Amino acid sequence: MSTAHSTALNFRSAVEADVPELVVLVESAYRGDASRAGWTTEADYLEGQRTDPQGVRAIIEATDGVLLVVERAGELVACCQLEHRGDHAYFGMFAVRPGLQGGGLGKEILAEAERRARETWGAKEMRMTVVNVREELIAYYVRRGYRRTGEMSPFPYGDERFGVPLRADLAFELLVKPL
Repeated sequence: MSTAHSTALNFRSAVEADVPELVVLVESAYRGDASRAGWTTEADYLEGQRTDPQGVRAIIEATDGVLLVVERAGELVACCQLEHRGDHAYFGMFAVRPGLQGGGLGKEILAEAERRARETWGAKEMRMTVVNVREELIAYYVRRGYRRTGEMSPFPYGDERFGVPLRADLAFELLVKPL
């Protein structure tokens, strides 16, 4: 087996059996000390959970979207949510295993998500929201063609399903990219 073949990414729709492993993946990419191994950590801004089994299950069961599982050599390495919203698609719950971040995996997954949104739904634009204080993450998306809109939506303070904020100035900024 060639190296290129063994490192190829496999994309598939998540199923109920994936829920526990997906929760662990998302938590490891965003929260706690394990997340500090990668650069997408939110541990300095938020404690508590990033998601839970009910949140992951709701995305899997949604009729207007998909939670993509990304595997390499049979191992779960990443996931992302795509939701069809009329003329655009929403990109969310993007998580890459912390030890694998920084190697181009995210860029490849994002490109595939954009291709799928365009080809499956005819989406003209991809939209996402990013915590406003995540400057390095916003810069990453800007380098991938996303535009900062300055349009903010409130962070759900008091709803611990989204975490326990460590700062009072959190909001979500809308980023958009034409497809």
